[in-house]
Amino acid sequence: MTSFKPVKTPCIGVCSTGIGDLVCRGCKRFSHEVIDWNAYDHKQRLLVIKRLETFLAQVVRNHVEIIDQRLLQQQLSLQGVRFDPDQDPHCWVFALLRAGARQIKNLDHFGVRLMARNDATPLTEVRDRIDREYYELSSAHYDRCIAPGALMKA
Repeated sequence: MTSFKPVKTPCIGVCSTGIGDLVCRGCKRFSHEVIDWNAYDHKQRLLVIKRLETFLAQVVRNHVEIIDQRLLQQQLSLQGVRFDPDQDPHCWVFALLRAGARQIKNLDHFGVRLMARNDATPLTEVRDRIDREYYELSSAHYDRCIAPGALMKA
């Protein structure tokens, strides 16, 4: 018998699909995924999670570089920051920024460095840029691949 880890909802409690957004501004799932999540089987949930992870990691890579992954993981655990060790470590960085962008004085202590173009940018702004770009990437994917008639236009 195959055993697998249950896939948790990516919901962060900031859902905007209830006010008409086609892509949730909180978790970045599509509105139909939010609505149908409880009816999804393990494989369907995993596909959604993997897409979200890929998009987030892609965006984070544009803003930060992981210098020491082991240090990052240790510090996240030490600081009590919730992260999924099975995810791409760039997703861990976003969890770190969400939890403590206002308090972090030196990212080097976490094994992370900002890309040169973000050097003088406050971490709260870097976090907000990442979140905005993540939303934009999810929205663009929705418009291109999911929106009604998108496949017929291609």
